[in-house]
Amino acid sequence: MLSGPFLVNLIFFLLIIPGNVVRGGMAGSSNSMNSLEQKTETQQSAPVQLGSSHISQNRFEPYFDAMTPRNITALVGKSAYLSCRVRNLGNKTVSWIRHRDIHILTVGSYTYTSDQRFQANHHTENDEWTLQIKWAQKRDAGIYECQISTQPVRSYFVNLNLVVPTAQVLGGPDLYVDMGSTINLTCSVKYSPEPPAYIFWYHGGEVISYDSSRGGVSVITEKGDVTTSFLLIQHADISDSGKYSCNPSNANVASVRVHVLNGERPAAMQTGSARLSKSSLNIVALLVISYIYQMCTYNQCPSLGAVR
Repeated sequence: MLSGPFLVNLIFFLLIIPGNVVRGGMAGSSNSMNSLEQKTETQQSAPVQLGSSHISQNRFEPYFDAMTPRNITALVGKSAYLSCRVRNLGNKTVSWIRHRDIHILTVGSYTYTSDQRFQANHHTENDEWTLQIKWAQKRDAGIYECQISTQPVRSYFVNLNLVVPTAQVLGGPDLYVDMGSTINLTCSVKYSPEPPAYIFWYHGGEVISYDSSRGGVSVITEKGDVTTSFLLIQHADISDSGKYSCNPSNANVASVRVHVLNGERPAAMQTGSARLSKSSLNIVALLVISYIYQMCTYNQCPSLGAVR
């Protein structure tokens, strides 16, 4: 039988110790929960660094459109246009600088040179800044810099080439043909941004008349990137010898000296005429039309039934 003191100790043990164990377990659980909550709060309070400010800065900084042409060819005496496209310009400015003498030409839409041939134009619809050079001269050729006023500055370089339209008579400087054959002179006009408004042919110092009493004179002109003019003179005679000049409206004068031979065969002779281009069919058609016209002039028009 259990004694009194033993029963008192047992009751004390059963009542007090489990409470401490439970409270200790709850305290441990509570501490764990608090630690987890603090850890979660710490993770939430420290946002992940995605570099948003850096991305926004790059996204909205000015930059050049790399598709803008870097090489421009213009005609001497005409306007030259150099362009750069600037995206996201914001409050920055665009300047044009000539590299030959590091001279600031324009800032924004303002001209900073005493040479009034230079002018800046801003096309807002495509973010394009254009430097116009009026009446361009050969000395204007070279590199130009389109610059954005960032820190550090950003630059886009454009090279300007200036050309002069040139005319050339093929087969020169001397052309030999047989008497009675057809003189065919070909004048080619290159490096012209637009076809010449007209091309005059000269024999000696006189403009060749296509409706002169001599007859048999005609011209065919093909306009394009390269403009070609053909002068045809049928039934070449000794009097047709001499200097022939091609005078386009927008190019230099080109000349050739024609020698009509009466049986002579010099070593340097170029038989026939200058080489024909793809227009040979047009030339043949023109010759036929000229022949019919001449026949009709003398009331000897061939009847259609006689043509087989």
